[in-house]
Amino acid sequence: MGRSDGVMEGNGTELPGNEAGSSMDTDLHIDHFEELAKQFKVLAEPARLQILSALCHQERSVQDICQRTGLHQGNVSKHLRLMKDAGVVNCRRVGVWRYYRVVDQDLLDLCSQRQKHRQF
Repeated sequence: MGRSDGVMEGNGTELPGNEAGSSMDTDLHIDHFEELAKQFKVLAEPARLQILSALCHQERSVQDICQRTGLHQGNVSKHLRLMKDAGVVNCRRVGVWRYYRVVDQDLLDLCSQRQKHRQF
């Protein structure tokens, strides 16, 4: 039987390192999950996933994204604005052109995994 200050598994054995009163794991802080939920919510739309895929390997202009996805410019601009507000993409201006890129390395990794699995 485990110590009374630990966390017990369903089978009655104590999990190590989970003493009562220990400080909260910073990786489990609610702020991290709120940001993640915001990103997942904005990506829970097929057109935005198309845009994300178009941006996975390089920065692109709105016009280039439209060509690659077949989406209309107004829709692409709207989706990019939402993705930017959620911290998924960033934008830089060069004259009248806007170029977007994915800013979160984890999302880039997710794109790479998707590409690998698509090849099979």
